[in-house]
Amino acid sequence: MVLEKIQKANDIKNLEPEELEVLAKEIRSFLIEKISCTGGHLASNLGVVELTMALHLALDFPEDKLIWDVGHQAYTHKLLTGRKAGFDDLRKYGGMSGFPKRKESDCDAFDTGHSSTSISAGLGYVAARDIQKQKYHVVSVIGDGSLTGGMAYEALNNAAHVKSNFIIVLNDNNMSISPNVGGVSNYLSGLRTATAYTELKRGVEDTLKKIPVKGEKLVSQIKKTKSGLKQFLVPGMFFEDMGITYLGPVDGHDIRKLYKVFSEAKRLNHAVLVHVLTKKGKGYLPAEENPSRFHGTPPFVIETGEAKQKSEKDSYTDVFSKVITDVGKKDEKVVTITAAMADGTGLNRFAKHFPDRFFDVGIAEEHALTFAAGLAAGGMKPVVALYSSFLQRAYDQAIHDVCLQNLPVVLAVDRAGLVGSDGETHQGLFDLSFLTTIPNMTIMSPKNRWEMADMVRYAIDFQYPIALRYPRGAAYEGFKEFRAPIEYGKSEMLYQESEIAIIFVGHMAKLAKDVREELKNRGYSCTLVNARFVKPLDKEMLVQLAANHRIYVTIEENVLSGGFGQQVLDCVERERLDVYVHSFGIPDDYVEHGNVDVLRKEVGLEKTNIVEKIITDYNIARNE
Repeated sequence: MVLEKIQKANDIKNLEPEELEVLAKEIRSFLIEKISCTGGHLASNLGVVELTMALHLALDFPEDKLIWDVGHQAYTHKLLTGRKAGFDDLRKYGGMSGFPKRKESDCDAFDTGHSSTSISAGLGYVAARDIQKQKYHVVSVIGDGSLTGGMAYEALNNAAHVKSNFIIVLNDNNMSISPNVGGVSNYLSGLRTATAYTELKRGVEDTLKKIPVKGEKLVSQIKKTKSGLKQFLVPGMFFEDMGITYLGPVDGHDIRKLYKVFSEAKRLNHAVLVHVLTKKGKGYLPAEENPSRFHGTPPFVIETGEAKQKSEKDSYTDVFSKVITDVGKKDEKVVTITAAMADGTGLNRFAKHFPDRFFDVGIAEEHALTFAAGLAAGGMKPVVALYSSFLQRAYDQAIHDVCLQNLPVVLAVDRAGLVGSDGETHQGLFDLSFLTTIPNMTIMSPKNRWEMADMVRYAIDFQYPIALRYPRGAAYEGFKEFRAPIEYGKSEMLYQESEIAIIFVGHMAKLAKDVREELKNRGYSCTLVNARFVKPLDKEMLVQLAANHRIYVTIEENVLSGGFGQQVLDCVERERLDVYVHSFGIPDDYVEHGNVDVLRKEVGLEKTNIVEKIITDYNIARNE
């Protein structure tokens, strides 16, 4: 096998030309086999095999810096830098990450996980290199989807001023460019990067500028004429007008052509964008036909592409999807918005029924919230569905455009809490902390599938900003017997006793129930409360419980700093309640990738740990 010859970075340079195509096939077979067992990002990785190989042929690692946007397409890069053995534990706790990680390899230049960041990070490397008078190359790879994010354009605007080499690779797996335009464009790309041409152009401009009075004007007129012609011929004029040389489009599955254009791009002393055309899922028919399904896939059967295990239970996202669509049938003012995640957030169902009231704004969370604010100001009822991790990017808009004006925007905060295998960049652990700091914001979290449905309906009829927080995975079906009407700012009493009060947030319901049952089995009296609202806090309930309880225990899947437990503690201190507060949540740290149950055990969010600490605290409180 050719793949066996790749043991470390730069080994690909030792292969014979005829071995490269064989290597590409072996890499695809390897990825399909491994990801079918572990799960992971498949379609995006199959699409960039040759592109990655060409970059590794053109660059020297770890001296040169290769920055992947999002980073979910870096599996081939990991293979070519000697991490083949790591794929057996891909995305497992303690195993190899599914994203670039600097601590994992010095060939990973930048940690990524969110979109549209690669050009900015690359520019930072370029500036650091130039200030220190170093000589390495910097390449940022960004997809056409990521280019919908506003941050990418901010960086492109800045890149136009670079006076040294900086290569941006646009991995385009969606656009279609006709052969005629592509042929002319390829011709002009080669011409513009030829050393003789670039030197001649620079020499002619310098000579003309020396002509007294009219020199600068003459150069300007020639450039305008040239640009007018190129507008018809070159698809990259947008980048050219910004001052970034455009090369392409190039067949992203032709290693020879890719290597040639990257070699040419390395010679330029300014920013250059290489436009590469690739096919998502290439080499595996199920992924080619349904790249969205294989974007992030669970373990699957290679022969059919079917998932090895299918959940028959509705997820919280499924419940949201069904209810929001049902509400949309009855209320024509309801509109939905997402940022390139229609499938993941469940809004594809709403989109099919009401295409005129569904908006996918691309990877632009900031725009999504301000757009929603405008819709709300115009009399509509906007529901913005985003993953918790991606909502972080729109914090300013939540403050300035939604809450400052007290507009009725619903934030459907999906994937809240620990999400598992995608790791630090995707865990939804901060939303309670940053949303509770915002005036006029209301925050709810459901304990089970039925409360989820009730809260969706409640949120849509709410007249002010409101966030509904729910996790990834199957919706809990316990506590079916408890379904009291939702009352603003009020918690739900499930079991009322004395001594120990457990107050949980949302999907911590099952854990809280298990903790209470264990305490009961050990002879302790224990109250159980469903917080329902994280903001506003049910202070009346806390004051009432203080009469016959010694300890308040809060359980949340959010960082403790600024979270629900901290609010309870603050209330206890302000009201001078004679109660001890012990909060369980995520410590002040990032949580790596792995199975959610394993991660909860690692951070202390599991029954045995909580029960033992409650008993210790209770005995201390009783003896004081």
